[in-house]
Amino acid sequence: MARGVISDIDAVLKTGAVGVHLVIPSSDLHLKYKLKKSREEILKITSDTTQYAKDHGLTVELSAEDATRSDLDFLTRMFKAGVAAGADRLCPCDTVGILIPEKTSELYSELKKRFRNVPLSVHCHDDFGLAVANSIIALKSGADQAHVTMNGLGERAGNASLEEVAVALKANYNVNLTIKMELLYETSRLVSRITEFPLQPNKAIVGENAFVHESGMHTHGILAHPLTYEPFPPELIGRTRRIASGKHSGSHGIRASLNEMGLKPNSEQLKEIFLRVKTLGDKGKRVSDADLQAIAEAVMELPTIRPIKLEEITVVTGSRVTSTASVRLNLNGEMLTEAATGVGPVDAAINAIKKAVGIVEPIQLDNYSVKAITGGTNAVTEVAVSLSKGDRKATAIGVNEDIVIASVQAMLSGMNVLMTNYNNKKVKEKS
Repeated sequence: MARGVISDIDAVLKTGAVGVHLVIPSSDLHLKYKLKKSREEILKITSDTTQYAKDHGLTVELSAEDATRSDLDFLTRMFKAGVAAGADRLCPCDTVGILIPEKTSELYSELKKRFRNVPLSVHCHDDFGLAVANSIIALKSGADQAHVTMNGLGERAGNASLEEVAVALKANYNVNLTIKMELLYETSRLVSRITEFPLQPNKAIVGENAFVHESGMHTHGILAHPLTYEPFPPELIGRTRRIASGKHSGSHGIRASLNEMGLKPNSEQLKEIFLRVKTLGDKGKRVSDADLQAIAEAVMELPTIRPIKLEEITVVTGSRVTSTASVRLNLNGEMLTEAATGVGPVDAAINAIKKAVGIVEPIQLDNYSVKAITGGTNAVTEVAVSLSKGDRKATAIGVNEDIVIASVQAMLSGMNVLMTNYNNKKVKEKS
């Protein structure tokens, strides 16, 4: 990306890039208050900088900044000046996200008439939550490509989300893209971790709750046929569905979750487990998979054997050094000791646990969230985690005044759910 400035284009050339996204304002608002230049000056800048970039062998996508608040006739003159100088593509940017679908359709239909032989791009911001909708409408109305970002990252409210646009085109319009759709979820989590931009749980497509079903009516339908409450199969983007337990749960969903753990309660046991889950949910408590397993074991009078036990953990931290944690775990009677570093004490502790357990079991931390239950400096902290091992997922919660201990409790509880395989044990039903 470069401004309509020769020195910017020179900087692009030094990188070895083969193309430039040349951004030049087109609205009177930007011309008057930001650039303090006339329309005629902008036309000359457009022509000169486009020509300079082309003379130096760059592919040029000419973007009109704040185009959706620009005079259409001037925008046309600006684009014509760019095309005459050799611009390869044109992009009217919705810089402040003010487009609505009807206006998007009008704009791109008209621009396509005026520039039939030049590819058009759509670049939308999500200030009104319409970036994805506007991008799709633009593609239907003449745009040839869409600018998108993973997880909708971008200035202010972000840009059009790559995963939302891609899945909508595939699932709703049957458009086949050269995208490895099955890697969308994995890539989304990677980007979230690297950028330290957490995803909201109810984010479309890749949010933690996008394929989680709790309502009894929903889980009953999902178990009968997934499409009853899913718009597309989670496998399309490399995900799996999960049945959650809580105040809205039905007995079908709870039975399915228990069966996945290898627990097969009889009808009376299931009724009691169901009542206990509902009671916890009615009190406002999130019922994790670890909670459900503990409830079922108590009702079914099973021994509470956990593969992993914490023997000792030590964390060293400071204001100028990377935190370090060492952990000693008892894994089925075998002692495992590992140490790891992290950006803070919690990160270090979790990394040490993952390193120790990872020698035996490849368990992945998918989501981590924390909230204070009480106020003050000695607040009780609740940590919730979501873990996965292959296709299986498990949620767990840890509660403690020390956030490190709460995090460790949650991690080990979730790992124990994934590592306790009742399918390989003979479970005696209570008669």
